[in-house]
Amino acid sequence: MPDLSKLKIDRSNSAGTQARPLRRPKRLKWLGLGAVVLGAAVVFFGRGGGKADVDVVTVAQAWPAQNYTLLNATGYVVAQRKAALSSKATGRLEWLGVLEGSHVKKDEVVARLENRDVSATLGQAEANVRLAQANLLQGEAELADAKNAWQRSKDLLQQKFIAAAAYDAALARYNKAKAAISAQRASIAAAQANARAAQVGVDQTLIRAPFDGVILTKNANEGDNITPFSSAADSKGAVVTIADMETLEVEADVSESSLSRIRTSQPAEIQLDAFPELRLSGTVSRMVPTVDRSKATLLVKIRFNDRDPRVLPDMSAKVAFLSKPVPPEDRAPVTAVQPGAIVQRDGKSVAFLVVDDKAAMTPVSQGRKVGELVEVKGLKPGDKVVLKPSEKLKNGQAVAPARK
Repeated sequence: MPDLSKLKIDRSNSAGTQARPLRRPKRLKWLGLGAVVLGAAVVFFGRGGGKADVDVVTVAQAWPAQNYTLLNATGYVVAQRKAALSSKATGRLEWLGVLEGSHVKKDEVVARLENRDVSATLGQAEANVRLAQANLLQGEAELADAKNAWQRSKDLLQQKFIAAAAYDAALARYNKAKAAISAQRASIAAAQANARAAQVGVDQTLIRAPFDGVILTKNANEGDNITPFSSAADSKGAVVTIADMETLEVEADVSESSLSRIRTSQPAEIQLDAFPELRLSGTVSRMVPTVDRSKATLLVKIRFNDRDPRVLPDMSAKVAFLSKPVPPEDRAPVTAVQPGAIVQRDGKSVAFLVVDDKAAMTPVSQGRKVGELVEVKGLKPGDKVVLKPSEKLKNGQAVAPARK
């Protein structure tokens, strides 16, 4: 068997030896200190290089009518009177005298179909009227002659100069002339009726404006075939679409749960998305007496009290239903800001205006409440001001606006 005792480790000397403490090299100390300094610098510059962190809000334009608003809704501008113009007759469009945006008067001809055939029929009917009138004149002359002959024969009969048969013949001629007059007058009436029918045929080829309005769309061009009562290939129905701009109104959907705050003749304010600075006065004209079951909304129609030529059909609009009409002094916008941006310094109301990342203390004066904002003087719309500035914030101090 091999001797395994030689493999034993002798620990007799190490047991009495004192462990020597480990020394950290000086290089490691400097590296640790540099890391701490670098971290502090990162934190320092990451926070804006010593700038005060602040929340910034924008000074806005506000409308005092917000104080009277009960409910807001959205909708679209529509024309109460709107029509797609076409002809009752079928034919080729020969002339079109309007374009989009053209203003037309009631009964003004805006387009015409080819109508030579019906015009010829009208001319024939008018000629028949003139012929019947000429026959009437001839009949009246015959009647006058027959009457004179009858009067003479009557006198001669009394004097026994003619026989009774001659008198009877004169009387019969007179009665026949009177009957002819009645027939000729009836012929004139019939000819005039035919002329009117022919005129209707001609009028049906003329497209007239049914009311004063503006042309919205042009759907056909000269040379197109117009067939309003069919869907023939390569044919058009309506030629133009017209709307009466005096009947423009806003149709807004109001939630069924908010109907208690809406009533007929209620004042409203209308704002167009295309012109945010434009506020127009309106009135609730009517409420459609049925609820849309799928949306749980009611259609409310608001008419314009103020007219503006920039208002066009199908514009999107916002409607504010008011508790009372807006007085004239509240029709103009005011400069407003969140109340938290105004603080007291030395007994004065100030706001800290942010200019070039520095806080500039600006004296201001407060006014009335406008919704959640407050009217302010001394600032202008678009200015950036500090929201809820701390007591430590000083005039001219560098600030780091929070990015939202």
